[in-house]
Amino acid sequence: MEYAFAILWFILAFNVAYMLFYAVLGLFYSKENYPIIEEKLRFCIFIPAYKGDEVILHTASETLLQDYPEDKFDVVVIADSLKPETILELKTKRIHVVPVQFENSTKGKSLNAALDVMGDKPYDYAVILDIDNIIEPGFLEKMNTALSQKQLVLQAHRLAKNSDTKFSVLDGASEEINNHIFRKGHKVAGLSAALIGSGKAVEYQFFKTIMKEITAVGGFDKQMEVLIISRKVKIDYAHDILVFDEKVQLPEVFQNQRKRWMSAQLTFMRKYAFNGILTSLKTFNIDLLDKSIQLLLLPRLINLGLSLIFCLIWFLDVAWGQKFIYLFLVQAFALTISVPRKYYSVEAAKALASLPYSFILMFLNFFKLRGADKKFIHTPHQVNSKKK
Repeated sequence: MEYAFAILWFILAFNVAYMLFYAVLGLFYSKENYPIIEEKLRFCIFIPAYKGDEVILHTASETLLQDYPEDKFDVVVIADSLKPETILELKTKRIHVVPVQFENSTKGKSLNAALDVMGDKPYDYAVILDIDNIIEPGFLEKMNTALSQKQLVLQAHRLAKNSDTKFSVLDGASEEINNHIFRKGHKVAGLSAALIGSGKAVEYQFFKTIMKEITAVGGFDKQMEVLIISRKVKIDYAHDILVFDEKVQLPEVFQNQRKRWMSAQLTFMRKYAFNGILTSLKTFNIDLLDKSIQLLLLPRLINLGLSLIFCLIWFLDVAWGQKFIYLFLVQAFALTISVPRKYYSVEAAKALASLPYSFILMFLNFFKLRGADKKFIHTPHQVNSKKK
């Protein structure tokens, strides 16, 4: 029994130690002052759209409202399973539409199809957005300034655009915790920031090269991140460049989305984690070592829930029970310092009551992962989200 407690504690403690280290570093993140440049980079904004006709019409229209020269950016909507009338309406705007149809849709297939259609146009950077993303009016201007250092990859700050249900509040808080630990904390450490599925700019020719190797059904961002870091390319992060993302509102959507994420992590853990650790040690690639370790981490909510449950060991063994209690408290501290002050509210406190239910939904996903990495799992979106 002693050995079982020790193994359980070590697994959870490893996750907590990693989280705490970068959570503390994230507190020292400071906004960078980029030099003012006269040159205007040329951007191609790709928006893969699977169904969601009303949403893509809204997103595409909002994306065009950039305070940036019109001849310096194009918007490309990749229309997968959109209605003919939606495609026609998109074409009436200043938008390139690339209709696609696949037996099994993936973001990678859609983006590669669009790259083929766009050919060799002289873009400087590709920007990838999700169908529900709204970028701030000064997004491209800020990107233009931030990319003055000629970075190959820059991840923007994705945050919630809605807070109308307890699940959307929790989802938004979770996104910000990720920003703090895996982006701000990593940048302070001098390491690559973690990519998200959208809101990133990638040097155009480099993007085309990376996309040729993308095979992921789910976890497009995870595979892209590994491929980039394996080349010893640093992923930069700009916290003041904003992308507003719709957060899940219903428990069934939350469970479905997390199943996709968990399946992707399990797939890439098997494919990259252990080989990545060995390769990183041979090539002195610290970013790859860190990313390989990330792939071994438990989902944060699962780790928090298990830490709390194992506190009950106190009734069997007081000493080990105290160890698990301390572990839970340390993890709670790391999460607390990672959450922006705007989430210190009555609404957020009420949302915390949904954490046990969220944990159950996440835990049940472990029994539903079989075959989840073989098919595209669609997350539905809507336009009428309550803005924060």
